[in-house]
Amino acid sequence: MIAGLARADRGSVTVLGADVALDYRRARRMLGVVPQELVFDPFFTVRETLRIQSGYFGIRGNDAWIDEVMHHLDLSAKADANMRSLSGGMKRRVLIAQALVHKPPVIVLDEPTAGVDVELRQGLWQFVRRLNRDGHTIVLTTHYLEEAELHCSRIAMLKAGRIVALDSTRNLLAGFSGPRTTARVVARDGTQHMLQMESYAELERELARLRVQGVEIADIELERPDLEQVFLQLTGRDS
Repeated sequence: MIAGLARADRGSVTVLGADVALDYRRARRMLGVVPQELVFDPFFTVRETLRIQSGYFGIRGNDAWIDEVMHHLDLSAKADANMRSLSGGMKRRVLIAQALVHKPPVIVLDEPTAGVDVELRQGLWQFVRRLNRDGHTIVLTTHYLEEAELHCSRIAMLKAGRIVALDSTRNLLAGFSGPRTTARVVARDGTQHMLQMESYAELERELARLRVQGVEIADIELERPDLEQVFLQLTGRDS
């Protein structure tokens, strides 16, 4: 609906104030979308594909920016290669480049690292962070919660199509404590026990209780909650 590929049954969608139905030209110019599916035209080279994409937005003579985008996505060596000859990872890089050729202020990345090698993934995130620092808003949809935790400053979680959480990453992690009032053992492995508790104050109470009982602690390790734990708690999933 944001990209204009489907019409909303009710309500409205705007991109920086531009209604995607009533002011669709301005909305499209402000939006770049990287789809999850690999969609490409098999009759053109990488550079031709990016020039054609630029033309959809009335942009000509932007080869300098195209070269810069290809450089950051490690596509320069494939600039004159036909799209059909590219690997799946390379095709995904071209999709990302297509979304960036008109320098949109809002960029939607739909599972951008699916099937992407580690080296490209690191280069991609460096480029995305740079775009964000330069003022671009990045909307990331992902099932890789560690990526969301690492790169996103604000997160929405969905369950059955409805938002169940929308807050800063820090607040989501800090608010993970939930309704627990006492520490509980969540895993055992020989003499090792994993306890889940809501605060450092509760940790001190548990340590004091163990000291009174004469329990000797050989080692202790603290582990912060991550987004996967938050997601499972909020959506009520056990696995």
